[in-house]
Amino acid sequence: MDIIKNLIDELKQEALVTQKFLAQVTPDKFSWKPHEKSMDLKALSTHIAELPGWIALVIETEGIDFAKGYTPTPVESTEDLLRIHSENLEKSVKALEQLPLSVFDDTWTMRMGDHIIDSSSKWKNIRHSYSQTSHHRAQLGVNFRLMGLSVPASYGPSADDSMGF
Repeated sequence: MDIIKNLIDELKQEALVTQKFLAQVTPDKFSWKPHEKSMDLKALSTHIAELPGWIALVIETEGIDFAKGYTPTPVESTEDLLRIHSENLEKSVKALEQLPLSVFDDTWTMRMGDHIIDSSSKWKNIRHSYSQTSHHRAQLGVNFRLMGLSVPASYGPSADDSMGF
């Protein structure tokens, strides 16, 4: 089994689905959120657009310290979301293509200053990026439903997209 090829194929397949979701997020909806504790649509969509890039981040670094600051990529339009997503996808595909399998066992640490949020293998953190994309894309789908927008197909047809793919 070619693990790298499978990871790249899965990343590209997920990207096609994610693009359908991001294409429906327009600036007039950026401030919408379902609950006061929820991210607004702009923050959620920006995070989703950036998530493919976390794979390259994990591969190329030993970790991230949020105490040193993390600023989401500025977004003003639907085109920005799609461009950010595409750039992050390309960056991570390239990083995966150059990745020696031995790096999967290296440790990657997420922290907030002295507080360790997680310290585990790069493999786990790469896979976590895939899971985060699915998780947050599902949140976006629920938001679409609450807003009266159609929900694109993900892993099969949605009620709004019966042809699915």
